[in-house]
Amino acid sequence: MIENIFSGSDVAEFRVWMEWADRYVILTHIGPDGDAIGSSLALCHYLKGKGKDAVVIIPDSAPDFLSWLPGFTDIRVYADDPAGAEELVYKADVICCLDFNVVGRIGKVAASFLYSKAKKFLLDHHLYPGANFDVILSHPEASSTSEMVFHLICALGGYREITLDVARCIYTGIMTDTGALSYNSNSYSLFMAVAHLLEIGVDKDEIYRKVYYNYSESRLRLQGYVLNEKMKVFPEFSTSLITLSDQELQRFSYRKGDTEGFVNMPLQINGVYMSAFFREDREAGLIKLSFRSVGDVPCNRFATDFFNGGGHLNAAGGEFHGTLDEAVQKFMKGLDEWSKSTEECIKQLFIKK
Repeated sequence: MIENIFSGSDVAEFRVWMEWADRYVILTHIGPDGDAIGSSLALCHYLKGKGKDAVVIIPDSAPDFLSWLPGFTDIRVYADDPAGAEELVYKADVICCLDFNVVGRIGKVAASFLYSKAKKFLLDHHLYPGANFDVILSHPEASSTSEMVFHLICALGGYREITLDVARCIYTGIMTDTGALSYNSNSYSLFMAVAHLLEIGVDKDEIYRKVYYNYSESRLRLQGYVLNEKMKVFPEFSTSLITLSDQELQRFSYRKGDTEGFVNMPLQINGVYMSAFFREDREAGLIKLSFRSVGDVPCNRFATDFFNGGGHLNAAGGEFHGTLDEAVQKFMKGLDEWSKSTEECIKQLFIKK
C-alpha cells in the first residue's frame, strides 16, 4: 500500500487550478540534473495526459546522458530562445517550479517568472523554500523531487494513471538523486513507490545502463586522471577533496554531465566520511561546489557555514566567487575550524577510526 506524503488539503488548491487552467509551464534549476529533468518530464507527461498544454523550460542545457528520456527533445532551453521561453512563461496559467527552493536558482528565467501573472506552485525537497510562490509543497525528508511528483500524482487521484513514460522519468530522478538508492533513501514510502514503478513496467537495470554506461571515452579518461592525480585525502579530517580547473576540463573535451558522480567516489575509501568536489566554471565566472557525506556527518552544514551553500544532510552544494586556489584555502580553513567543534555530529570527522 502506498504511504502518501501529501494529504488532500495539501493539494486542494492545485486540484482547483487543474479544473480551469489549461496552460502549464514547468521550470527547474540551472544545470539541471537527473532529478530536475526526470521530475519535470514526469509531471509534464501527466499533465498532457489530462489534456493540458504543458511544456518544460530549463535555463540551460541538460546532460546528454538523459537524452533518451521520453519527452527530452521537447524541452525548451531558455538560453537557446529567450524570447520564445519568456512568451510561454507570460502566457502560462500555472507555473510549476520543481527541484529548486528560491527563484535565484533559475537564472535569467527569473525575471519573466516574477512578472508572470500565472499561479506559482513549488514542489521541492530542499531546505528553506522562498516566498515567491502561491502554493509550496516542500519536503526535505523526501529522497528527490521525482519521488514527490509520484506522491503528487497519487494525491490528485492519478495512481492508476501513471504511464510507463511517467514512471521511467520518475525512477530516473529517484535513482540519480540517491546514488541508485544508496543514500537519502531509507524510506518505506520511497520503496513502495519504486515497487509500483516496477509493477508498471520500469526496467531499473536498463535505466541504470542508459544513465551510467553512456559516457564518452574522454569522460572515462577524465575519471582516471581525477583518481590518480587530483583526489586528495586528508586522513586527519576523514575528508577528501577533488578540484578541476577549466583548463583541465578542456583537456579532456569536457561536456556537461561528465563530472557527474565524481564527488561520491572518495567515499568508497575506508575512513573518509566527507567528500568535496570543486569545478571551475569559467563561463559562469565561479567555482561550482559539491559535498557528500555518510552517516550523521552534516556536509550541508559545512556548505552553509563556509560557502553560503546548503542542501541535505549527506548531499549539498554551493558556489564560490573567486579562484580555485582561494576556494581550496577556504575549504582547508573550514576543516580546521570544524576540528575544534564540540558538536557530536561534526566530531565524527575527527575521531580516529
